[in-house]
Amino acid sequence: MSHSVPGLSAQLGETVSTFMSSLPDDEAQIVAASFEKLHASHTGESAVTVGDVAPDFTLPGATGAAVSLRNKLNEGPVILSFYRGGWCPFCNLELQALQALLPESKALGASLISISPETPDNSMTTAEKNQLEFDVLSDIGNKTARDYGLIFTVYEEMRPLYIKWGLDVPASNGDDSWELPVPATYVIDSNGVARAAHTDKDYTKRMDPEQILAALRDIKA
Repeated sequence: MSHSVPGLSAQLGETVSTFMSSLPDDEAQIVAASFEKLHASHTGESAVTVGDVAPDFTLPGATGAAVSLRNKLNEGPVILSFYRGGWCPFCNLELQALQALLPESKALGASLISISPETPDNSMTTAEKNQLEFDVLSDIGNKTARDYGLIFTVYEEMRPLYIKWGLDVPASNGDDSWELPVPATYVIDSNGVARAAHTDKDYTKRMDPEQILAALRDIKA
């Protein structure tokens, strides 16, 4: 019996719909135009994908202890998730779904790592808010996201809206770059090869938990 949160894509879609319907017309037009611009861009096209060797990293966790991908892979497969930040409602839904997935993923021998450019203090807040029991790492300056081909910069026309909505990306990340990772999820086998990948420049879309479990079962088979 699956313990994963059902209907993650439905939850994400409902969140988008509710958010867009709450916006004044002028803000809705700016958001819609930014999505069109994003879809037309080459963002994320060079991202690590299935069959690639996942770049190694060592990053500080929310508690301050460093976590290495290579060391985790010595223990078994790794589910690796890049998220934008704890201020992002879509990311929080995904993180909660990953937390619900934890018992099954552990049973399949896998560990779970999430990465964002948030400072360690803000990563700790995200972990506590979502009651996360897996590694929540800080990729300051998006160095690891860059190694994975996942860099996106928030469009200038969107930045005043983010601030108005209380989404202060520079404060969360400790810099003024407005750089974020393209949300991505990888299932990496113990040899460091990505066996499943979901990258989508549309940051309202995430990998379905059942796809993650299917990839883990395939590795274990």
